Amino acid sequence: MGTKILLISEGSTFMVDAIVKNLNEGGFDVIKCAPLIKELKEHEDEAEIFLIYLGDYVETRSEDMVYLKDICIEKEKIINVIGDKMELDELKKSVPEGLITNYFSRPLDIKTMLSVMQEVAQNTEMLGKKKSILLVDDDATFLKMVKDWLSDSYRVTIVSSGMQAITYIAKNTPDLILLDYEMPITTGPQVLEMIRSESATSTIPVIFLTGKDDKESVTKVLALKPEGYILKNTGKKKLLEQIANFFETRKARVF
Repeated sequence: MGTKILLISEGSTFMVDAIVKNLNEGGFDVIKCAPLIKELKEHEDEAEIFLIYLGDYVETRSEDMVYLKDICIEKEKIINVIGDKMELDELKKSVPEGLITNYFSRPLDIKTMLSVMQEVAQNTEMLGKKKSILLVDDDATFLKMVKDWLSDSYRVTIVSSGMQAITYIAKNTPDLILLDYEMPITTGPQVLEMIRSESATSTIPVIFLTGKDDKESVTKVLALKPEGYILKNTGKKKLLEQIANFFETRKARVF
């Protein structure tokens, strides 16, 4: 079975059928999906690579496109887009340009598109061999910064609330969770308690992210028995060292 691609398009056209045919011949397994929340929910976990064939629907489907954006951020899906400039500009009102890996303009050069998608598949396979980290924090700026720091070495998924984290690990098992200690509504300690209470998730390692380094605060953090803690004002180099040391230590325990 080849690499799976979720082809998102409104209905079948001659060009869509030609794209499917060429992708199949190029070694891909194509799953077709309409640009609707209901169908996206049904198929969102079936492929890592999304290929969106744009059309007039983009103007009237902003809610569906926002949902698509949320999937791709939370689950690290790779977005590739086919369309004209006006359609792309409309899409970017809901899906930030930074999330779009490749853009293919119409009229479409199918051979070029296929070659690029094969390269994307190879990169995705390499990415799949990296350790996975779930980063949980309600500060969007901090999330983006730390994700940028970690993404060269790890597969990083970001969520902005405790309940989003619980929803994520119900279907996924990250190698490590970096969890903000102080969050509104569902706090870091409450998330950890829920993780530890379920047999399916109880062994997932958790390292707290905390902004306080006084003795009393650190004692409270460690009393919950996480795998450790990292100060939120830690710089990039030290943060990477701490996480690398964590994985090296766990690897040594296996042997």
